[in-house]
Amino acid sequence: MKLEGLKINFLGDSITEGVGTSCHENIFHAVLKREAGLSEARNYGIGGTRFALQSGTASRPKDDYVDVNSFSERFDKMDDDADAVVVFGGTNDFGHGDAPIGCFEDRSPETFYGACHYLFAGLIRKYLGKPIVIMTPLHRWNELSTKGDNKEKEYGDLKKYVNIIREVAEYYSLPVLDLYAISGMQPEIKEIRAKYMPDGLHPSDEGNAIIAGLLKSFLERL
Repeated sequence: MKLEGLKINFLGDSITEGVGTSCHENIFHAVLKREAGLSEARNYGIGGTRFALQSGTASRPKDDYVDVNSFSERFDKMDDDADAVVVFGGTNDFGHGDAPIGCFEDRSPETFYGACHYLFAGLIRKYLGKPIVIMTPLHRWNELSTKGDNKEKEYGDLKKYVNIIREVAEYYSLPVLDLYAISGMQPEIKEIRAKYMPDGLHPSDEGNAIIAGLLKSFLERL
């Protein structure tokens, strides 16, 4: 795919929003815009958000960070004229989301499986014929916990969420840039953490540059 002049929508969480970078120009999609000559790189990243709806959010204060709209609730509000869409999330579903995992047959966004189906199918309909790329979560601190960041129940480790994203994307024949498998960023290695993701979760300027480079090559091959 020729990238020059394209408008791409980026749907995501705090990493897409730019947390961890020194300035907006160093977020991965801004780097991609500059290096690939995109016409627009639209940032639809909101910190703390997830694929799935959360149980019981109606009773939570409106300023509670877990009550911010999920991907499933806001994807249809993105601009319609995008030439491509990139979705980057799931780490917050693992970390602090309280939606159950569910099963592959789910189609409702109240479970993680269902939210993946709901989001991917909805994006296909909204951007019919346009490339929709899914990026898996990066490795992160605490990723082996089955309770995420101190959830009350056991939902599964990060890889379980990554595998579900891969599985549902494959069902819809959506291309997956598997950052979990190929980014080279594993914060368990202290030198990697110090340079590329100092808080163990959000990539630094250098980490964002890696993501931008991988995404550019991936998109150009589509």
